[in-house]
Amino acid sequence: MPDNGKWHEERDTKGHAMVPATPRDVAHIRIGSFLLVFMFAFAVLGIIVGAPVMTAIALVVALITVVDIALAVRRQKLRQDGEAG
Repeated sequence: MPDNGKWHEERDTKGHAMVPATPRDVAHIRIGSFLLVFMFAFAVLGIIVGAPVMTAIALVVALITVVDIALAVRRQKLRQDGEAG
């Protein structure tokens, strides 16, 4: 299939989608999403217990994690080569 400057999704022999991604981006997205679950739990716990410092720290870490995930997704979309990771 000719590239023509457009990205296309390829499939492996089992039919799974192969998207252009680096292992670093995948790790940032997976670990970040795992971390978001815990930061949500800590924020809720901080609100219930009445610990504003704990809640604020959890919210700041969650915000940093969301930005990191967004940057990893953006890096994936900007990749021009067809490498599948």
